[in-house]
Amino acid sequence: MMFAPTRYLLVVLLLVLLGGCIATITCPAEDWTQFRGPGGQGHSDAAMLPLTWSETENIAWKTPIAGDGWSSPVVAEGKIFLTTATAIDDDADKARSLRALCFGADDGQILWDREVFRQAGEGVQMHKKNSPASATPVIRDDRLYVHFGPSGTACLTTDGEVVWKTQELKFKPVHGNGGSPVLYNDTLIVTCDGGDQQFVAGISATTGDVVWKTDRRADVRKGFSFSTPTLIEVDGRTQAVCPGSGAVVAYDCETGRELWHVDYDEGYSVVPRPVYANGLVFVSSGYDSASLYAIDPTGRGDVTDSHVRWTIDKGVPKTPSMLAVGGELYFVDDGGVASCVDATSGKLHWKKRLGGKYSASPFYGGGRIYFQSETGTTTVIEPGKTFVELANNEIGEDDRTFASFAVIDDAILLRSETHLYRIEE
Repeated sequence: MMFAPTRYLLVVLLLVLLGGCIATITCPAEDWTQFRGPGGQGHSDAAMLPLTWSETENIAWKTPIAGDGWSSPVVAEGKIFLTTATAIDDDADKARSLRALCFGADDGQILWDREVFRQAGEGVQMHKKNSPASATPVIRDDRLYVHFGPSGTACLTTDGEVVWKTQELKFKPVHGNGGSPVLYNDTLIVTCDGGDQQFVAGISATTGDVVWKTDRRADVRKGFSFSTPTLIEVDGRTQAVCPGSGAVVAYDCETGRELWHVDYDEGYSVVPRPVYANGLVFVSSGYDSASLYAIDPTGRGDVTDSHVRWTIDKGVPKTPSMLAVGGELYFVDDGGVASCVDATSGKLHWKKRLGGKYSASPFYGGGRIYFQSETGTTTVIEPGKTFVELANNEIGEDDRTFASFAVIDDAILLRSETHLYRIEE
């Protein structure tokens, strides 16, 4: 008489264990903690991202954002963070309040809005495609790091309280600031490439003190650039790969010492973040005519002639970053021509005009690649050596969209000129 209840209890226990396994398998995607997501490579592990949307389809919420800013959203523990710059005194002298904002992920409501710095308007140069708040924040645990170029860098709690602020790093940006910070252990690394001086710096993430500062080595006519470092591990050591005018340089993250560099003559205004895949670093040389460099990062010193594995001179982006998926490298140039090449050889698989102009960087998630134009049109394609378009989506607003996508759970976050969208099926 005891057998049936025992068997019943075993079945219940098995179902509970299976339920735990299923819960583990379907856990939320990892947080989107920096520009281009975890690792900075434009990859999301979300499995069920939306394929199609419009202004009235698959929009979970849409929240207005005051001010100007092209920082991309970052996400942690159900909260969304970004920066903006609002006018002071009715924009009388173009002075700006530089602010950090936090949104609830479920409903898009603003949880807090904190002024971090004020930027005087006199003498500020700003390109029409830039803003005073273009650098994407970095988030780790309960700390949010925001960077506004020479106007200052700061650490806040995720509840909006300022931990530290520094304005020690001074330079004169041309067209505004743009490069986003990255975190290596306790060091916040930023590129500072102005018209007057160019350097890379490491800031203590705990205190805000500048722990190292390394001058750029390239001697070029136009020194200004807007790059975001990419951290890679080579032979057990982490390198900060930092493109700038005239050269891309890899630095030791702990000391700022230069490890290797590749020269590309007078290339300037470099924006795309480097991509690391298949043992190679992929870099765009910027204006006036961009070239794509595939670099083996195992060398030391000047490796221009020894470690560049291949180059491409046509269809290379000056603003959007590239994307590596499997053995292929994908990119779209500023004029809307997308390309797919073999990552190890540079062999062209396909080239396709998507239409429109592009500044945002593509990303990969749910087995698809998403390209976002400057007017909010998103082309979704299937990865592969043949071009296969899956969807073409518009948000229906007459807004510019220069910020790159972010991902939260199985939803896409899109920042337009005036709103933040959560797109979700």
